Amino acid sequence: MKYHFTYKIDDDGVWGNCCEVPDLYAQGNSVDDFKKNCEEALNLMLEEPEDSQVEFNLPEKKYDKKKNTIQVPVYPEVAFGMMLRIYRLKHKMTQKQAAEKLGMKNVYSYQRLEKKSNPTLSMLKKVTEVFPDMQIDMLLN
Repeated sequence: MKYHFTYKIDDDGVWGNCCEVPDLYAQGNSVDDFKKNCEEALNLMLEEPEDSQVEFNLPEKKYDKKKNTIQVPVYPEVAFGMMLRIYRLKHKMTQKQAAEKLGMKNVYSYQRLEKKSNPTLSMLKKVTEVFPDMQIDMLLN
């Protein structure tokens, strides 16, 4: 999963913002430094939303070839948790309801999935049964 950042270069360095996540900005001394800072800022924001009701936009392909735009990868363990939260909210479920549907013992186990996580294949299977419209393949791009 890759998000897009547009950037400008001036005498002070490189600066820009994320196309899909409003109010996410980064800067750097060079384009490489800028890209590294974008990756760190993006993953921190997606991993640590203000609460369990925050829903981020998914990446959009329309930015793939836009001038002065870079693609910034989301860490797989962060991408899964973020996408799980998006689909839980889309299906109008609480974390407790999602935990119950997934057969988890408690809501805390589910909350760990919405954080930085590396789910097992059996958990991925359960998730796709509860959220059949979830675009798991998007996590691999």
